[in-house]
Amino acid sequence: MICTLCPRQCRAIRTDTSGAGYCGMPALPTAARAGLHFWEEPCISGTGGSGAVFFSGCVLGCIFCQNGKISRDRFGKVLAPEKLRQIFEDLITQGAHNINLVSPTPYVPAILEALDTPLSVPVVWNTGGYERVETLRTLENKVQVWLPDLKYVDSALSARYSRAADYFAFASAAILEMYRQTGDYVLENGLLKRGVLIRHLLLPGALENAKAVMDWIARTFRPGQVLFSLMSQYTPQPGADGLLSRRVTGSEYRAALAYLHNLGISDGYCQDSSSARAEYTPDFDLTGL
Repeated sequence: MICTLCPRQCRAIRTDTSGAGYCGMPALPTAARAGLHFWEEPCISGTGGSGAVFFSGCVLGCIFCQNGKISRDRFGKVLAPEKLRQIFEDLITQGAHNINLVSPTPYVPAILEALDTPLSVPVVWNTGGYERVETLRTLENKVQVWLPDLKYVDSALSARYSRAADYFAFASAAILEMYRQTGDYVLENGLLKRGVLIRHLLLPGALENAKAVMDWIARTFRPGQVLFSLMSQYTPQPGADGLLSRRVTGSEYRAALAYLHNLGISDGYCQDSSSARAEYTPDFDLTGL
């Protein structure tokens, strides 16, 4: 395939098993773990867990990524669409509330094949937000829950930390497309069955960027339309320097919370500062594959 799936549109020739392009991955899905995951927002993990499939490779390349073993180092196992479908079914048998596709963008065609027959639980598209609207439209009626990050409004910050100066232009358009597809969020028995849950990870020294993210959400959506999750779990990664070498301070997080409340954004979640712990990152050891 000549790949134009993500905003990079690098037009790399990706074969089934040979990696190429910005993401460096083959066309067939490559994953590093599949299992019940209990560390998402309560409406995703519930009591039984989210059926998370962690894909390898990434279209962003954030220098602070907590999943560096799979996003940067590209560790994983190549899977045929038929095998991927079996993994989905196995997770449902284990009691998963949903099938949670983590960083799936490089594998859209194969995932569509695996989802040709609808599943009995919602499909969650868990993404860094850097998506092409044209690609998302191919997923209409296949994905019920969109779980995008909105990492940046500040283009200088997105260029420095994620090599994507155009991040906000693409991510904001992507979120609007996601909302177009699902409409207002639907919760049943505390679980998100349909809709958009936007995440923002507060970064050290980036309070003004976080405020700009929240401003956009407050301007763009009315109460009852989307959910928002303010996350405090940033953990410095090996080799981090400058501001990224420290955690978010208590005063930064309190200021972000106060700003969120002053804007009147109340549909969603605020992560406790104790969540900034490395153990929230799962082991990428090919479990479940």
